[in-house]
Amino acid sequence: MPTVIAVDAMGSDRAPKPEIEGAILAARDYDVRVLLVGEETRLRAFLADHPRAAQLPIGVVHASEAIGMREPPARAVRAKRDSSMRVGLRLVREGRAAGFVTAGNTGAAMATAKMVLGTLAGVDRPALAAVFPTATGKASILLDVGANVDSRPHALQQFAVMGEIYSRHIFGVARPRVGLLSIGEEESKGNELTRHAFALLKELPLDFVGNVEGRDLYRGAVDVIVCDGFAGNVALKVSEGVADLVRALLKESLESTVAAKVGFLLARHAFQDFKRRLDYSEYGGAPLLGVKGACIITHGSANNNAVKNSIRVAAEFSTRNVMARIEEELSSRRGKPRHAAGKETRERIHS
Repeated sequence: MPTVIAVDAMGSDRAPKPEIEGAILAARDYDVRVLLVGEETRLRAFLADHPRAAQLPIGVVHASEAIGMREPPARAVRAKRDSSMRVGLRLVREGRAAGFVTAGNTGAAMATAKMVLGTLAGVDRPALAAVFPTATGKASILLDVGANVDSRPHALQQFAVMGEIYSRHIFGVARPRVGLLSIGEEESKGNELTRHAFALLKELPLDFVGNVEGRDLYRGAVDVIVCDGFAGNVALKVSEGVADLVRALLKESLESTVAAKVGFLLARHAFQDFKRRLDYSEYGGAPLLGVKGACIITHGSANNNAVKNSIRVAAEFSTRNVMARIEEELSSRRGKPRHAAGKETRERIHS
């Protein structure tokens, strides 16, 4: 049986167009059934413009309300009990869907997920985990990237455990290396939050390599980098801006020189591969780690490819039981001694 994924069809800036097109792509390419959640009449009208959708496993679940990007999350979550977010997450809670995808208001999505699904035992604050490309070709995970603007040291400790489990079970890293985002590698560097978090991360039974800097995110020497949601979201948005700039400048350079014009057709394949590796939409959305279900949050500006890949990520989370594994390991790790990172590992990270 295909994995059923609910999609908030009213969440993105251009809803429901990218959600519907992304659902069609996902239903065509993956073993999933997609439930589009939103105003039924409007959704069916959009689906009617895509004749092939009728042959695909795509359904519609009505929700009479939608939460806007500019609405205060707490107020919107309380007031809009029939929002597409809440209805979609209820499908997960009731077992009618294995996962949920939204490109809507991040704060509202997190608050609704906590309220509808609940948090895992041992988790105080869920965290958004974003995936980044690295120079080694491996994925690097940064969390939190926006779910918690203000975090306490204990929350960063939980983020480290969840990120490490995510890296092992989704990306197959046998022993993920975990770093703490700071402004220098020395333990004394950073602000009050990072200094206190450093002490807590040292006590975890995982391969904690110490402080790392922003550039380490792309070097591939660290598998998981932990930070508060404010710093993480800034890092995420700056990275996306730089990626857009690099793509634009490279294309301009290729098209502006005579030599490049001669070989442009030959280089087109390499250029397209380069664009794909830097394209956030290829990685799908960021999973909200720590809630009782697969909840994937992507950009409000998401295109159909981002929605498609977010559906893929939600299906992977469900089939691999990532949240259950996180809950089990959080429970089993309590009281275990720490396995310290070796001196050689630290020196390699900071060289």
